[in-house]
Amino acid sequence: MLIDWFTVGAQLLNFLILVWLMKRFLYQPVLDAIAAREQKIAAELADAAATQAGATQQQDEFRQKNEAFDEQRAGLLQQARDAAKAEGERLQVQAREAADAASAARAKAQLADTQHLRADIVRQTQDQVFHISRRVLGDLASVSLEQRASEVFIQRLRAVDDAARDTLGVALKAASEAEPGLLRSAFDLPAEQQAAIQAALDELFGQPIALKFQTAPELVSGIELSAQGQKLAWSISDYLETLASGLQEQLGVMEPA
Repeated sequence: MLIDWFTVGAQLLNFLILVWLMKRFLYQPVLDAIAAREQKIAAELADAAATQAGATQQQDEFRQKNEAFDEQRAGLLQQARDAAKAEGERLQVQAREAADAASAARAKAQLADTQHLRADIVRQTQDQVFHISRRVLGDLASVSLEQRASEVFIQRLRAVDDAARDTLGVALKAASEAEPGLLRSAFDLPAEQQAAIQAALDELFGQPIALKFQTAPELVSGIELSAQGQKLAWSISDYLETLASGLQEQLGVMEPA
């Protein structure tokens, strides 16, 4: 069999042309389509990955927000508990203070009532003592209470110790008509008793003493001599205080500290 090389060459050329045409117009577009498809798939995969990453991030953020909310809620609940506890303690303290104040007010009122009662008893006792003293002195010796009080005061003046007498003497000797010594009594001293006290002072201190007489009922049937801040006094109140102390013990009253 004879080979027709021309035919073989022509077929080979046709095949090469066919391969070139297929590569140019068919194979390359197919490759391009495949590459585009791969790129599209890769893009879709990337989008899916990004979406999943976003979803994961959102899930993490949501979980963190939930944790923060739980912590905030726990903090608020603890604050509410602490506030309720503090308020309860404050109300307890306030109620205790109110109860203590009410108890103190009651005790103060009771003490005031007792003191008023004591003052009334002392005042009534004082009136009775004055009345009885005047009657007894008048009936037994025809001596007035004022006269006897003046005599007792002069005796007290003469019996005072030397140091106190010297101190009082300096103050009385410094007295003048402008600033005289002051002799206060719970009752109006008759002129006779005033003269007796004046004479006793002049004799005791060796010179005329400028003296002013004044009535002061609060002295409780007593006499008080004062000058330049120095003072000498005698009063029935000393005896009444002893009597009042005895009455106080019987009434069961204790003075506050």
